[in-house]
Amino acid sequence: MTDVKQGTSAPLALDRADARVKHQEGVGGALRAFLDRVRSGDLGSLPVVVGLVVIWTVFTSLNPVFVSSSNLVNLLFDCSTVGVISLGIVCVLMVGEIDLSVGSISGFASAMVGTLWVNQGWPVALAIVAALAFGALIGSLYALLFNRLGMPSFVSTLAGLLAVLGMQLYILGSTGSINLPYGSALVDFGQLMVMPKWVSHTLAAIPGLAMLVSGLRTFARRRAANLSTRSVVGLVARVAAITVGLELIVAYLNQSRGIPWMFGLFVGLVVAMNYALTRTKWGRSMTAVGGNREAARRAGIKVRAIYLSAFALCSLFAALGGVLAAARLASASQQAGTGDVNLNAIAAAVIGGTSLFGGRGSAYSALLGIIVIQSIASGLTLLDLSSSLRYMITGAVLAIAVIVDSLARRSRASHGRA
Repeated sequence: MTDVKQGTSAPLALDRADARVKHQEGVGGALRAFLDRVRSGDLGSLPVVVGLVVIWTVFTSLNPVFVSSSNLVNLLFDCSTVGVISLGIVCVLMVGEIDLSVGSISGFASAMVGTLWVNQGWPVALAIVAALAFGALIGSLYALLFNRLGMPSFVSTLAGLLAVLGMQLYILGSTGSINLPYGSALVDFGQLMVMPKWVSHTLAAIPGLAMLVSGLRTFARRRAANLSTRSVVGLVARVAAITVGLELIVAYLNQSRGIPWMFGLFVGLVVAMNYALTRTKWGRSMTAVGGNREAARRAGIKVRAIYLSAFALCSLFAALGGVLAAARLASASQQAGTGDVNLNAIAAAVIGGTSLFGGRGSAYSALLGIIVIQSIASGLTLLDLSSSLRYMITGAVLAIAVIVDSLARRSRASHGRA
């Protein structure tokens, strides 16, 4: 009898011990894994999130209007135009290249829409399609020069910056600007249109739902294969925290005008690009080419096609950003796409966490980075400070982002995770 009891109690004891181990993994495993990734240089979005918290804390303490719902809604409107351009910059940085002409392409796209729609009488949808097609064509030309002639992207896109800027000035003519019709759907989209409250709250619930479904599927697959799994309780807790947080943000913004449709378009593009970069063969090929071009070629990846897609997407997003900027300002002018548009788009991608060295980045870099830049601009405007400070602070933040990226890259290499 004693042997039988011992034989029965031994498996029970092992099950209890295994349950305790799994519980500890569920409670502390995620934290330990996060700290290990940070120590090894895999920082992800941590630096930009910390920086954003610091920026918002400082500006809120200096002027509480900064976090008012009306100011945040305006900030979302302003983020959308340059944010879309920055999303294209992420594509070329992922393959270790650069595009210096995105500002000029965005300005020319806005001029095309104004000229074809207002002056030539084209339907607005057709004018927008023509502007986007032009952007994709310019990006394809850059890829051709890079793939066939070996011209560095820095040189080709710098030449494109000057040439496209000249084309913009030419088609606008002596007037220098074209006013878009107020009350048109395009201008309303850029200035007035916001989501109904029920739509914004529904969209805010979707990320948590998608995360829950994906997590449960992963849990079921790993359990069926007798592999270790994360705690379901932890998954539910994360989903609840994300969902509640997003719903509270939406409710707060709805106290003012609400979530702009233009910002919704930007976020939708970010989500779509993130899926393409992380869940598709094309996205994995982008990462491989940016990490090591020769190794990617030997692995059978069509390197030239990847470069073509990266440059074409970058210019396409730049053209789309120009169309949105024209809608936001209700005009197309010689100043469109000039000034700090070009540098802010590049800075947003880098500040958001996309590596200048290629092979590492995320579509969410554009979203986080442009929020940082526009937060600085909005905060300084509310404090009635000179725009010179905005340039200096943005430059300092950009320098810090590149330094962090370089140090993280060295840490990954020393830990064998480069």
